[in-house]
Amino acid sequence: MDTAALADRLLAVVAAAVPDVERVGDLRRLPGGASRETWSFTVQRSSGATDRLVVRRDPPGAPPSGIALEAALLAAAARAGVPVPPVVAAGDAAGGLGSAFVVMAFVEGETIPRRILRDEQWAPARAVLTEQCGAALAAVHRIPLAAVPGLPEGDPLTQLRALLDRLGQPHPAFELAFRWLEGNRPPPSAPAVVHGDFRNGNLIVGPEGIRAVLDWELAHVGDPVEDLGWLCVKAWRFGAPAEVGGFGSVGQLLDAYRRAGGGAVPEPALRWWQVLGTLRWGIICIVQATTHLVGAVRSVELAAIGRRVCEVEWDLLELLP
Repeated sequence: MDTAALADRLLAVVAAAVPDVERVGDLRRLPGGASRETWSFTVQRSSGATDRLVVRRDPPGAPPSGIALEAALLAAAARAGVPVPPVVAAGDAAGGLGSAFVVMAFVEGETIPRRILRDEQWAPARAVLTEQCGAALAAVHRIPLAAVPGLPEGDPLTQLRALLDRLGQPHPAFELAFRWLEGNRPPPSAPAVVHGDFRNGNLIVGPEGIRAVLDWELAHVGDPVEDLGWLCVKAWRFGAPAEVGGFGSVGQLLDAYRRAGGGAVPEPALRWWQVLGTLRWGIICIVQATTHLVGAVRSVELAAIGRRVCEVEWDLLELLP
């Protein structure tokens, strides 16, 4: 689908939800996101007012995803106090855009981690991001499970074991990680809504800090400490030294999470989930590269992610006692 055709279809989708919309313009593909497309565009109303929106959709031809559930999650998250973009419209592959999608209000800010971690203009944000992440995750974990029926659940370690076995690729460092994780599992926390991909890169940041939490496609029911451990995975530091997202310390994160009502998290439990998150990222790298190699979705970005598997193996060897 070319840009003009996509603009026409977006007009029909948005006009069905916002009746006074007359025209779509300035349609642009945004950077980032290997598994979904993100586009920004403007809509002009009959009053002359202009709004800026964003559409996230599955790439045409990609396997169906849970993007409709993602729209419901955004609404529930907003009610729980999580900063999220307001949803304008959502639909499945038959909804007008050729694949599942969600249209949201545009939130101004920065999402590129290297800029957030290095540019001087984001220094004020870096000073508060750790505390804000702890508060945002506490809000995510208080979303009532009944508000989002249909979220997947299951033991993530078992799921990762089965996935790696299906891929059929030998990785001794991954096997060491599985053995350690199986022998050192911490007591589980009460099940909660887990964002599943809460990290630097999925946050819209302004000078004052977090403006919106993005990319809810991997949300599920699970142990809330999983989100905290994922935020501490080395890949999401983007070369910066601080253990939490490249901008903060574990102590700061756990204190902020507890103060916001998330409860006390023992550091050994966080460490276990950090190891599992690192292993998970390594397996995701294999999956994304395989998606390109088998021809399901041709993408240089997906292919390049495959080279990061060896980086993750090194990260695991450094983490394991």
